Amino acid sequence: MDITLVGAGRAGRSFARALADAGHEVRLVHHEDLDLGTPALILLTVPDDEIAALAAALPVREDVVLAHVAGSRGLGELAPHPRVALLHPLVALPNDTVGAARLKGALYSVAGDALVTEVVATLDGRALRLSDEQRAVYHATAVVAANHLVALMGHVQVLAESVGLALEDFLPLAQQALGDVVAMGVDRALTGPASRADMATIDAHLSAIPESERAAYVAMANVAFEVAERRRLTSHA
Repeated sequence: MDITLVGAGRAGRSFARALADAGHEVRLVHHEDLDLGTPALILLTVPDDEIAALAAALPVREDVVLAHVAGSRGLGELAPHPRVALLHPLVALPNDTVGAARLKGALYSVAGDALVTEVVATLDGRALRLSDEQRAVYHATAVVAANHLVALMGHVQVLAESVGLALEDFLPLAQQALGDVVAMGVDRALTGPASRADMATIDAHLSAIPESERAAYVAMANVAFEVAERRRLTSHA
């Protein structure tokens, strides 16, 4: 399939490599280049806020599918084009080498023209069709699962360095906890003071850690309390 990607950032470069490896004819251009020819698919891999303006600037054609890869946006961003679609991979794309590898066999949120489902199949991926109402929650969940997890590790790093330790000292513990979630689920994997309602320990933590980190600690402790309460209610059901 002849595919042109517009946007040469991490997403664009990752998709370009993965699609080329899957046998497609791929052209990757910067978003300033609007001379795109007539490929079967134009895939916009630009930042979310640029999609609508870029789509409006492109010639309207009946024989080209225009799609984007933003999980937070729907098909309305691509008006007034008649054949539109979206193709959002549920993977992190930190660079094109890692990103291209992860795109193969990934789960994709798709909508619109069936051509993108064919593209997913060539990448050995799985296509998931969501309603417009589901899409925002889907994307929020993806952000929490990836971006917020990285931010949480930033919180760990600051706490560790405040007593002369390093993030790397705590990564095995984090990996063990995530492994426990995989093996036994969230409720059973939860340990620590919130899981046993040990407020004295939590208060001691809040007194000891840097003031700048207390709000993050409290927010996550509250989430842990909710998990513990859900576990308690389930066990007594």
